[in-house]
Amino acid sequence: MKQRCIAVLAFPGISPFHLSIPCAIFGEDRSAANIPRFDLRLCAELAGATKTSTGFEIVVAHDLAGLDAADTIIIPGWADPQAQASPALIAALQAAHRRGVCLVGLCLGTFVLAAAGMLDGRRATTHWLCADQFARRYPRVRLDPDVLYVDDGDILTSAGAAAGIDCCLHLLRRWYGAEIANRVARRMVVSPHRQSGQAQFIELPLPTSPAGEQFSIVLDWALRHLDQPLSVDLLAEQAHMSRRTFTRRFRQATGNTVVDWLRHQRLALAQQLLESTDLSIEQIASRSGFGTTASLRQLFRENFRLSPASYRREFRGQAG
Repeated sequence: MKQRCIAVLAFPGISPFHLSIPCAIFGEDRSAANIPRFDLRLCAELAGATKTSTGFEIVVAHDLAGLDAADTIIIPGWADPQAQASPALIAALQAAHRRGVCLVGLCLGTFVLAAAGMLDGRRATTHWLCADQFARRYPRVRLDPDVLYVDDGDILTSAGAAAGIDCCLHLLRRWYGAEIANRVARRMVVSPHRQSGQAQFIELPLPTSPAGEQFSIVLDWALRHLDQPLSVDLLAEQAHMSRRTFTRRFRQATGNTVVDWLRHQRLALAQQLLESTDLSIEQIASRSGFGTTASLRQLFRENFRLSPASYRREFRGQAG
């Protein structure tokens, strides 16, 4: 079997952690364990010393000509989503794509592939923190910000940081089967296949408080009573407004309906309690105002793609 040649792109300001992911999975010699060995080469626009984001330098042996022999090219992150890739790099990636090379954008590396026009009309993902920015800049890409990685055949993209491990292990599974991928995962002491996506890692941005002291007082009161039934009529009464006036001014001030705002705040409280307390799921459902565990579980799955118990295990390291 022909040895696969994998080119990993380096650039000024690259994160050593991002760079280490494809290097650790594809660059180490594990042939003694009957794991295929790869021809891994580090490439950059200019060969030589390149400074990383943490200050130390790495020595890159190949310039962009080193991409010519690769059958897979990996872009491990990108230092700044605002920074444009150079015309030379874009042209090199486009040429590689035309000759059938598999392209992989890890984390913000997706921005580079999108800038090269290779994701138009295709499904892709990136770090949730930059998803809105990506969607505005590249509206023709079918962005899925919830998943850990997307395999779209000859182009793969992954979410932030550690999701690059999931994506690279997936490539091993695709090329050599689950047994090989599982062996590598065991040696790295990582999960060979995480079932959940990145939705559970997305911070729920707290809606800004509406302008005006009267609204602030009412919403502060609501936050202290999330465990109680809170209706629009009750909040309007606290604000000394009619229901119609309150709902209209609430939407003008927050951009949300009262119901959406309450659901958002209750989910945020449930997250906090799952992460920081030993309360049971039933107690958390009650304290956050969901009433029943069934209601909490349903909304958790809709918003975070996993159950409250799984969320707690993810963020507190508890055994299943």
